[in-house]
Amino acid sequence: LATIIGSRKEIAPATMQDFCRLRRNLNSRRKEESGKGQHAMRYRSTRGKSSYVTAAETIIKGLAPDGGLYVPADRLPQYGIENLPRSSYQELAVAILTPFLTDFNDAEIEECVHAAYKAPPFDHPAVTPLRQLSENTYILELWHGPTYAFKDIALQILPHLMQKAAQKTGENTDIVILTATSGDTGKSALEGFRDAVGTRIVVYYPENGVSKIQKLQMTTQEGNNVSVAAVKGNFDDAQTGVKKIFNDPKLALKLAAAGYRLSSANSINWGRLLPQIVYYYAAYRELLQSDAINPGEKINFVVPTGNFGNILAGYYAKRTGLPVNRLICAANRNNVLADFINSGLYNSKRPLHNTISPSMDILKSSNLERLLFEISGHDSERIARWMEQLNSTGEYRVDADVHHSMQELFWSDYADDDETAVAIANTYREYGYLIDPQTAVGKTVSDKYRAQTADKTKSIILSTASPFKFNRSVAQAIFGHDQSSVISEFSLLHLLAQKTGSIIPPNLANLEQKPEKHKQVIACHEMPDHLLNILAIK
Repeated sequence: LATIIGSRKEIAPATMQDFCRLRRNLNSRRKEESGKGQHAMRYRSTRGKSSYVTAAETIIKGLAPDGGLYVPADRLPQYGIENLPRSSYQELAVAILTPFLTDFNDAEIEECVHAAYKAPPFDHPAVTPLRQLSENTYILELWHGPTYAFKDIALQILPHLMQKAAQKTGENTDIVILTATSGDTGKSALEGFRDAVGTRIVVYYPENGVSKIQKLQMTTQEGNNVSVAAVKGNFDDAQTGVKKIFNDPKLALKLAAAGYRLSSANSINWGRLLPQIVYYYAAYRELLQSDAINPGEKINFVVPTGNFGNILAGYYAKRTGLPVNRLICAANRNNVLADFINSGLYNSKRPLHNTISPSMDILKSSNLERLLFEISGHDSERIARWMEQLNSTGEYRVDADVHHSMQELFWSDYADDDETAVAIANTYREYGYLIDPQTAVGKTVSDKYRAQTADKTKSIILSTASPFKFNRSVAQAIFGHDQSSVISEFSLLHLLAQKTGSIIPPNLANLEQKPEKHKQVIACHEMPDHLLNILAIK
């Protein structure tokens, strides 16, 4: 209506009858598009200096123009557990996503969901199956997608959402997906966007900060629209380089002149984070259906995380009505998150350790900004101040009220490499179940939580990757260093499968035979020029 009034010179004279008819039509259309009459969902930046946008615009932009992250600006939907679909993961996903994507119609959302969550690429009908480990502990397997990592859950649907979003926003330029990875996001994004029409994807990973299999998954990637480069430094260096590119106005003008615009497949993109909410509900529903819990009974989720995206999805699940008791944040030796949750001081001024759980080797957790925005009462000024302090000094301390709210929601501890290896060995020895190092961090912290709190609430540990992606660390933990250190990475795949009776994921079994297509190594300051070169922009 504001648009109509503001452009009255072009449409005048408009009668009151015409105006009322237009208003009725707009209201009717709004209800039709938003699904069951609820208000359209808008999104705003955590920094408060960008205008409100639609879901489609949020997905296309990725990062807000003021450097903030997009979050829902309106009241979050509330799901009644008893009202959610009880059939397939796909039907549940449609029900969860629809209230957040109110400028997408039902048919579009269903098309995106069913195109993403099918077999193949997913090798289990439940998509994210739940395994019982002990009386009160369960494992949620999030790695049954094409790259055997939890990132597949979001990155198989994001390209479909992005294509629909581009149509809705009238996007007439090619979209360049720019992503930094600590190991798993890169391959999942490459696979999801491979050969997608009107899209280029560029992935940067830390040169010595991923496992060999993670590296080969990226460097052997096929597709006529993909590019991969190693960055000298750690993941935070690569992530900082990507953010600088996003916030460079001169570079943006060059890209626009050449017919490109940037977007992201990292969890800074709301379209990456949103689909992850679904599997929290799926896990709870599976417990209900197996009569392991009663309707409304609260449970814990234990989440190994470095960038805070995976556990943030759990926070939004709780905010939308999922009965969650505690969200347990499991960190590795780079325990910046555990220290922050326990003290209120975020201090990234520490050495970054290369661990056997490399996907978590992160010191600057981007998605934490969203949580702070939510629990600070949407105080953009405080968020902007804290983020500026982080950039300029490497640390910030939140106010007492925010720290208190955070501790009511979260509990956190960490596991070092020795504890992680012990957890891998003990879990296999006690339960005959293989877990990867990231999941082992979660198992260790879960045990610490129970020991320190005596909480017997049923807990679900999110398992983020196939153990075969980290076969050397897993094999060394189970069989010892002497046997596991003298054979090649790919011989270890077969050794691990032979001795444990597990099946090697098909796309990993033949990875060694694939030619490496992406061997470039660059310094962080070379990232903008590298991007321009691969896009043939002078």
